[in-house]
Amino acid sequence: MRGHPRAAILGRMTAPVSVTPVLVVHGGSGRISPEHHTAAVAGTHAAAIAGQRVLLDAGRCEDAVVAAVRVLEDDPAFNAGRGACMNRDGEFEHDAAIMRSRDLRSGAVAGIRAIRDPVLVARLVMEQTRHCLLTGEGAEALARAHSVGHFGRDEVWTPKAEAAYREVLEGRGAADNRADTVGAVALDNDGHLCAAGSTGGILFKLPGRVGDTPLCGSGFYAHPVLGACCTTGVGEAILTHLLAYEALRAAAEQPGAAQQIAERLCAEISGRWSNAAVGLILVRPDGEVAIAHASEHMSWALARGATTPESGLGRR
Repeated sequence: MRGHPRAAILGRMTAPVSVTPVLVVHGGSGRISPEHHTAAVAGTHAAAIAGQRVLLDAGRCEDAVVAAVRVLEDDPAFNAGRGACMNRDGEFEHDAAIMRSRDLRSGAVAGIRAIRDPVLVARLVMEQTRHCLLTGEGAEALARAHSVGHFGRDEVWTPKAEAAYREVLEGRGAADNRADTVGAVALDNDGHLCAAGSTGGILFKLPGRVGDTPLCGSGFYAHPVLGACCTTGVGEAILTHLLAYEALRAAAEQPGAAQQIAERLCAEISGRWSNAAVGLILVRPDGEVAIAHASEHMSWALARGATTPESGLGRR
């Protein structure tokens, strides 16, 4: 493998220093009903501001992405934390993940019941255990042992989630291509990168179903040379293509083409999966950004340095 470009990309583990910090957030790739458009954009904008404040205060990228995701988890406009959708049995099961580039540590939780802030438990896995992924009762036990997380149906139930569940249960609506995962990626002042995501999964999913969000390389990835990426959309389509890793790898091999590569990958995967919603955000170590989706909508926001964040509900 000596001299092979991919080996060189994966072999260098140093990070640049004194760079302009960047943070990108998304509020889910899919279909958003018109009455929720304004809230979706406002929510991602607020999340970007929260993460930007951390970065401008010389905070680490881990703190920035968690701050941003926590805003989205607490906002009922999104399918994560408070506002998450229900599974087939009317219960809430959450997935979340985080990964940082400086030591390639990651943490994730899957199928954790009725919790408002699952990204905090994912970070707990990363920082306080030797594991990468905990599920269900094991994840909850760890969280409670460390007094992390707000648990209970009252913490996450919303009229919006109840209405969506009733529509599908009574045959008045469909469960596919609804905007889902929230996520954030960041590049901090020291050149380190981090990615984090959180989701309630897909509406009316089978109990125990896990999508791409907590799966390293599919729903999230961070690497000092490749960058950081978070994905969103129909997890079954995304995880079979290792989208987060593949997008970063391809972008590293073609500097300056991250946006075009991201758009192509989203379109290709969506096309192979009957036009399933697929989206991603990424930031490269040099600050290059991609925000792409193959779906009706994806709310997003971008904060670069101290400038006022950009935000939108479609193509950037």
